[in-house]
Amino acid sequence: MGKEKRTRKFALAKRMMSSQDPRLARNKEKKEAPKKEVTVDGAEVRHLERSSAALYFTYNTQLGPPYHVLVDTNFINFSIQNKLDLEKAMMDCLFAKCIPCITDCVMAELEKLGEKYRVALRIAKDPRFQRLTCLHKGTYADDCLVDRITQHKCYIVATCDRDLKRRIRKVPGVPIMYISQRKYTIERMPDAFGAPR
Repeated sequence: MGKEKRTRKFALAKRMMSSQDPRLARNKEKKEAPKKEVTVDGAEVRHLERSSAALYFTYNTQLGPPYHVLVDTNFINFSIQNKLDLEKAMMDCLFAKCIPCITDCVMAELEKLGEKYRVALRIAKDPRFQRLTCLHKGTYADDCLVDRITQHKCYIVATCDRDLKRRIRKVPGVPIMYISQRKYTIERMPDAFGAPR
């Protein structure tokens, strides 16, 4: 067995952390944690979101005929597929007058979908439907609808989108209309006698 050859390594220096290393920045953030507000008694101040005056427990007192229904893009498309007239099917579901409301974001989404969804766009431009203007940036309809229902609890949201339904369920007192068995049904609304169970 021969002896292992070891070559000397020249100019090797110990590795040092630079001052802009992200690991050091994390340590700084930990040290500079936000100071909690404390009252005179020494109790911690908590900021809670105010509950809506429209709610009596989870029952929404602002909802009443004529119902204002915020319509989502996919709800119009699925209504066309199931051959349902929006306003008539809503009235059959709720046994009351319904005003479908379409935001600018939903219209922009329908226009972006192109030539394939031109029928849905024509239905959305119906003069019987109420147009709601959006003042925010961007044209993402889901965020627009969720923002609108958190500010004003006087709407029913019509959608078939699972993710949007999940987001709306977190907001108390807002009913969700969707399509089931070629009919409109509604959840979280005790007054809907026409909705199939």
